[in-house]
Amino acid sequence: MTEEVPGIVEAAEPPTSSQSPADVPHNLETEQMTPTKYSIISRNGVGTTGKHIPLLVNLFEVAVNVPDTVFFQYSVAITFEDKQAVESKGIGRKVIDRLYQTYSSELGGKRFVYDGGKTLYTVGPLPLNKYEFKVLLEKSFTKRSAKSPGANGSLHEETKRSKHSFQSKTFMVEISFATKIPLQSIVISLKEVESDTNSQDALRVLDTILRQRAANCGCLLVRQSFFHDDSRNFNDVGAGVTAVSGFHSSFRSTQRGLSLNIDVSTTIIIKPGPVIDFLLSNQQVKEPRYIDWEKAKKMLKNLRVQATHHNQEFKISGLSEKPCIQQLFSMKVKNDDNNSRGQTVDITVYEYFAKHCGIELTSSAYLPCLDVGKPKRPVYLPLELCSLVSLQRYTKVLSLMQRASLVEKSRQKPQDRIKILKSAVGKCYDDDPVLAACGISIEKQLNLIEGRVLETPKLKVGKNDDCIPHNGRWNFNKKTLLQASHIDYWAVVNFSASCDTSYISRELIRCGMSKGINIERPYTLIEEEPQLRKSHPVARVERMFDLLASKLNREPKLILCVLPERKICDIYGPWKKKCLSEIGVVTQCIAPVKITNQYLTNVLLKINSKLGGINSLLAIEHSGHLPLIKDTPTMILGMDVSHNSLGRLDSPSIAAVVGSRHWPLISRYRASVRMQASKVEMIDALYKPLENGSDDGIIRELLLDFYDSSNGRKPTQFIVFRDGVSESQFEQVLTIELNQIIKAYQHLGEVNVPQFTVIVAQKKHHIKLFLPNGPENVPPGTVVDTTITHPRNYDFYMCAHAGMLGTSRPVHYHVLLDEIGFSADGLQNLIHSLSYVNQRSTIATSVVAPICYAHHAAAQMGQLLNFDDSSETGSSPASEGGIPIPELPRLHRNVRSSMFFC
Repeated sequence: MTEEVPGIVEAAEPPTSSQSPADVPHNLETEQMTPTKYSIISRNGVGTTGKHIPLLVNLFEVAVNVPDTVFFQYSVAITFEDKQAVESKGIGRKVIDRLYQTYSSELGGKRFVYDGGKTLYTVGPLPLNKYEFKVLLEKSFTKRSAKSPGANGSLHEETKRSKHSFQSKTFMVEISFATKIPLQSIVISLKEVESDTNSQDALRVLDTILRQRAANCGCLLVRQSFFHDDSRNFNDVGAGVTAVSGFHSSFRSTQRGLSLNIDVSTTIIIKPGPVIDFLLSNQQVKEPRYIDWEKAKKMLKNLRVQATHHNQEFKISGLSEKPCIQQLFSMKVKNDDNNSRGQTVDITVYEYFAKHCGIELTSSAYLPCLDVGKPKRPVYLPLELCSLVSLQRYTKVLSLMQRASLVEKSRQKPQDRIKILKSAVGKCYDDDPVLAACGISIEKQLNLIEGRVLETPKLKVGKNDDCIPHNGRWNFNKKTLLQASHIDYWAVVNFSASCDTSYISRELIRCGMSKGINIERPYTLIEEEPQLRKSHPVARVERMFDLLASKLNREPKLILCVLPERKICDIYGPWKKKCLSEIGVVTQCIAPVKITNQYLTNVLLKINSKLGGINSLLAIEHSGHLPLIKDTPTMILGMDVSHNSLGRLDSPSIAAVVGSRHWPLISRYRASVRMQASKVEMIDALYKPLENGSDDGIIRELLLDFYDSSNGRKPTQFIVFRDGVSESQFEQVLTIELNQIIKAYQHLGEVNVPQFTVIVAQKKHHIKLFLPNGPENVPPGTVVDTTITHPRNYDFYMCAHAGMLGTSRPVHYHVLLDEIGFSADGLQNLIHSLSYVNQRSTIATSVVAPICYAHHAAAQMGQLLNFDDSSETGSSPASEGGIPIPELPRLHRNVRSSMFFC
C-alpha cells in the first residue's frame, strides 16, 4: 500500500474533562472491583539491528532565537449589544480584525494570535488584564429601488441601482487574561516529563499562528491543513465532488528539538460553479427533469451560493414548493405619489425577474427556486442565477469510485513531493510578524536522519520449502501452500451475464492442483434466471438459494459466487449475510475482469484461509522459536473501530477485534465484531455482563476459541495492537479497554492479571520518509526510532511495505505498555514479521496483519447491513441515549471461527 486517502466499561471515577464524550462508551457500569492502574511507559532503548541508511524526512528544523519569549493567553467573549451570544461561525475573525484596527493603540500595538473561537494570544502582555470593547462591523449592500419586493419578497437586484449603503452590527467583545505560556517550556520538556503539558500549550500557540496566517489568506482551514482557492489545485473525483490539494503544517517536539512538519494534504469540496451543473453531476443525470429534488434539497442545505446578477452570498435553507414560474410571493407596489402604503400584490418569481429586473429566465423557469431565507420568511432565487461558492467542504461519505479517484489523483512521486515541500517552506513563513517576534526561524532543507532496514523474514511454504520475499513481495510460482484444503463438495452460482462459470471452475481446479489444493469438480453450476436481474438484491439472493437447495443433497464446503460488478455490487451484502449469518457456509465472491494465473492464485489464497488451511508461516514461527512467545501462551489481539461503515455519517460505528489461535502460531486469527454508538472510539463490548451473570463480550468469545484451539492452554500474556486512536486517547486505551479485557479474563475464573504489551498503530499522520539520492520509495523494512521520535515516549516509525505508487507513508507505532519485556530490536522485528503473515496477500502489508484483519472484519460485517436502507437497523441512526444500538447479525456457528474476513 502507498498513500491512503473508523458491552460494559467500569470506571473507578467519572471520565475527566479531557475525555471527549464521543470517545467514552455510554453504557458504563460499575462493579465492586478496583481497575488495574496503568501508565504510559517511556522509551527503554533503541534498536540496533539492520542496515543503516541515510533518509530525509519532511521535518524542518526550527531555531528559537528569543527563548525567553512568553505568550500571554486571553479569553475572548463576543456577544451582540443585548448580550446574546454570537453563534455564527466565521464572524469571530472579522470582529477581532476590526477590533485591532480600531483599538490598536489601547492594546499597546500588540499583534494578536486568534484561534477563531474563544482564545487569543499575544507575545508579552497587553497593558491591562481586562478589556471591554464595542466593535462596529459594517456590511455593504445595494439599496432597493421603488419597485423592490416587500418584506416577504425575494432579494433581487433592481433595474435601477442606487448608491451603496451600509448595514451595521454592533458587537461587545470582552478580553480577559487567562494564563502565561513560556516558549521555553518546549525546550524544557525535552528533558522533563513534568513540563509536557506546558510544552503542548506552547505548541498549540505556534500552530494557531499558522492557522491565523492561512485564514488571513482566505484559505479553507481543516485542523492544521490549509487550502487555497486556486483551480490549479482542484481535481474532479466525480459526482460533483472536487479534491483540492493544500498543505498540512504543524510544529512538533522531537528528540532533535523543535521542528516544523509540512506535508501535502488533500480535502474534498463541493465543485464550485452553477448549481444546476452541480446537481446534474451529483445525481449523474443528463437533464434537469431527471433530478430527484428531495435528494437535491438534502444535498444543498446550508451550502453557500453567490447570486450571479449581483455580488452577494446566501446560505441555502431549502427549495421552493413550486416551480419558479408558479411560485408566488407577496410584494408591495408603491403608489404613484410614492406613498409607502402601497398595494400588496402576489407575483411569481419568474414574472418578478422579467418585469422588475429585466432578466428572462430560460433554463430554470420550470424548476424549483432556492430558498435562502428564514423558515417563516422565505427568500427565493432562481437556480440559473446561482453559483456555488468555492472551498465548501463535502462532508458526505465518498463512494468507492470517488475514493479510488481521490487516491489516484492525489498520488505524488517522492521526488515531486520533496520539491513541493521545499518550495512551500521557502515561501510561507519568513515574513510572519508573530513568528519574527518570537525569534523563530525555520530551516529551508528537509532534515537528514538515519534509519535502519530490517532483515526480511523468511517464510515456509508447502513441502517444507523456504520462500524468501524480495522487496516486500513473494509468490507461489512453482510452490505449494503449506497446509492445503481439500474441496470435495462445492457449488458455483453466477449473477453475472458475461462470465463463463464452466471455464472459471476448470481454471480454478487447474490452478489449485499446482498449489497443492485438491479441488473436485463442482457439484452444480447455477446461472441466475435473466428475468430476475432487475429484482431487489435480497429477492435475487433468496431465489438463488432456493435453486441451490433444489440441486444440493448436503451442505457444500464452499460456494463460489460470481458477481456482475466489482466492489460496488448490491448483491454482495445480502449474499454475505445469507451465507455467513443464516446458512453457515464458506463463500468466496469474485468479479473477474481477466482470468490470469495470478488472479486465480489470489482467490485460492483466500479460499484456503477461510477453509482453515495455512498458505505460509514465518520460518521462525514454523520452527516454534518465536522469542518470548514460544514458552508462554500468548494471545495477539488486533483492535479497530470503523466509522461511517454503513455509508452514512450518522451510522453506528463497528468495533472489530481479532485474536490469534493455535498458539504458538501468530498467523491464524478469529474475529468478533459488534456495533456501537456513532463516532465512539473506545470499544464498549470487550466485556459485556448480562443479567444472568454470563458475559456476552468480544474477549470471552476469543479466549474460549484460543483455549479450544491451543490444546487447553490459557493465555497468560497479551500483545494488543490498537488502530485508529489519537494521542489524546492513549490513556483511555489503558484505563478503559485494558480493564475490560482483564474483567473478561477474570470472569472465566482466572484470578491473576495477565501481562500486557500494548501498541497503538497510527496511519493518519503527516511524516514521510525519503531516500536522499533516489527516485524510489524507502525500502520495505525501514524503521526510524531516533531523532524524529518523541523526546521520551516509546515510539518509532516503520515502513514495512514496498511503496510502488505515490509516496509511502510509514506507520507510527506507539508502545504504551510492555510488561512482557521485549527489547527494542525484538519488538520491532516482531512487528515487521507480522506484516508478512497476512494470509490473503503475497506482499508485506503496511501495518501488522492483526490490524488489517480487524479492519477487513469490520468492513465485511458492515456489508451485512449496508444493503437495505429500509431495514430495521439501516434506517435508525446510532443513539447516544435510551434507544439501543442495533446489533449486527451474529455469525453462524459453522463459520464463526473461520477467517471469513480474508
